[in-house]
Amino acid sequence: MLMQTHEARLSALREEMKRQKLDGFVVPISDEHMSEYVGSYAQRLEWLTGFGGSAGSAIVLSHTAAIFVDGRYTIQVREQVDGKLFDYQSTLDTTHAKWLAANVTKGARIGYDAWLHSKGWADSLSAALARKGAELVAVETNPIDAVWGDQPKPSKAPAIVHPQEFAGQSSAEKRAIVADWLKEEEYDAAVISALDSIAWMLNIRGADVDRTPVALSYLIAHSDGTAELFIEPEKVTPELEQHLGNAVTIRDRADFTPHLKGFAGKTVAVDPDYGVAAIYQALEKGGATAVAVRDPAILPKAIKNPVEQQGHRDAQARDGAAVAKFLHWLSYEPSKGGQTELSAAAKLREFRDETGVLKDQSFDTISATGPHGALCHYRVDEDSNLGIEPGSVFLCDSGGQYLDGTTDITRTVWIAGEGDKAQPTAEVRDRYTRVLKGHIQIARATFPQGTVGGQLDAFARQYLWEAGVDYAHGTGHGVGSFLGVHEGPQRIAKASGGQPGTDQELFEGMILSNEPGYYKDGAFGIRIENLVLVEKQEIDGAEGTYLGFENLTWVPMARDMLDLSLMTAEEKDWWNAYHAKTYEILAPQLDGDVLDWLKDACAPI
Repeated sequence: MLMQTHEARLSALREEMKRQKLDGFVVPISDEHMSEYVGSYAQRLEWLTGFGGSAGSAIVLSHTAAIFVDGRYTIQVREQVDGKLFDYQSTLDTTHAKWLAANVTKGARIGYDAWLHSKGWADSLSAALARKGAELVAVETNPIDAVWGDQPKPSKAPAIVHPQEFAGQSSAEKRAIVADWLKEEEYDAAVISALDSIAWMLNIRGADVDRTPVALSYLIAHSDGTAELFIEPEKVTPELEQHLGNAVTIRDRADFTPHLKGFAGKTVAVDPDYGVAAIYQALEKGGATAVAVRDPAILPKAIKNPVEQQGHRDAQARDGAAVAKFLHWLSYEPSKGGQTELSAAAKLREFRDETGVLKDQSFDTISATGPHGALCHYRVDEDSNLGIEPGSVFLCDSGGQYLDGTTDITRTVWIAGEGDKAQPTAEVRDRYTRVLKGHIQIARATFPQGTVGGQLDAFARQYLWEAGVDYAHGTGHGVGSFLGVHEGPQRIAKASGGQPGTDQELFEGMILSNEPGYYKDGAFGIRIENLVLVEKQEIDGAEGTYLGFENLTWVPMARDMLDLSLMTAEEKDWWNAYHAKTYEILAPQLDGDVLDWLKDACAPI
């Protein structure tokens, strides 16, 4: 019999904890690769609590429970999770260690799945619990898996070859980069557990995680340029075997843990963010020295080669035409009434499908009207679906996966109504224009080689700060090439709080998003997002190398939401140049009413 209520699921988990002699259990959103987006089989937090965000965790004790989210999900968690079952906790205000210190007693045994947490997290929490006389215990069987009766199975989809015409480099060349690094650092091997790093190194893709084209597997890279791929046999095709050749040995995924125990006397690099605690434990149990060091594929993967850069330009132009058709549709259809967040998301998917080459969305479309726009990472479903009302702000953040690139774009529009609902309010215009001004500052930024993402973040926030407002997410994240829509190590965000990626130097060839925003709880949200490519700047008399951004996303922005009195002449020039280039790129792909709309949308201000 399936448990339909979250109260019943929580009760069943507590019974299983009791059977395993646990006083508590930690539930993350994670898989065995510490992925941001995980397969349905790994959505344990959502099954237990109902929370559908992409970042969060819960701790269940015998007498109480709490769910932990960051500022992006403060509102969403209250909509989706029953406050009678879980206390709401902000990761800005507390940690797992602090919360447990206040809620456990001496002798408590707190369970965790060592395949779902990093070693650093486990070591830190273990030490904190020890100070309370409690213990962190690695479970043999995840207690949620034991009570989740209809838990999906991991995907058996085959791994596929990603052609070099899109990758730009061969797998042998990429493995050589990692091998040279291993020799330089004097490591014998590296465990590559991040799914997108494996995909990049081997030029393979898959269909095992929604929205991210990766194949569930592990890779061990050796200093001689060879590698061992651990993957389910059902996922291996003759094409894959031929592609990988003799230098990559294919092994059964089930052999991964035993294999780790065979590195006695060797020094093995394991990424501290993507290598789970169980990997370190298996290596150390076998007598190896496991060194916590960043995955050597992450930085070269982030620096796109010329083929990948051109692929992104092509994908953005194609995707931009699809989004332009959608914006044209938004300009008239919702004002008639009858459209919803779900119907709008479906319409956008329809326009992308018409390209004939869309492989998937790059994430679940954020189709958010009115108050839902204030939820930064809102995900619409049948229960939350709202009608798109005339006289409201509509925010749409979406993207596509194409063989030549991954797209991510946000546009915010005004859904016109009658009378006093025909035009945006003064407040909406003010906030939209301040977000735009910050977006322009990032787009036009020039900075010396050596600059890190955290140093640019205030460029985007300054005009919002002048009005006494801010936003609770980063300004920019890295983006992959037919891979993850969120890709490290680079990031533009507030440097305070030790946010990962903010101290990463920006290099020519990196791709980032440019997405400042503003969110008024219960009312509306605004975000303007393009993707940009780090490029060299030619400056007469420059002392040293300077960098800036090439814009990659070309889609009209909402001119009827502007407060022109807030814009400088330079900002108006930027707007006009941007829209002239947008028209140049999109017009050849459009016709009829959509082309007429585009011409008006791209006219100078």
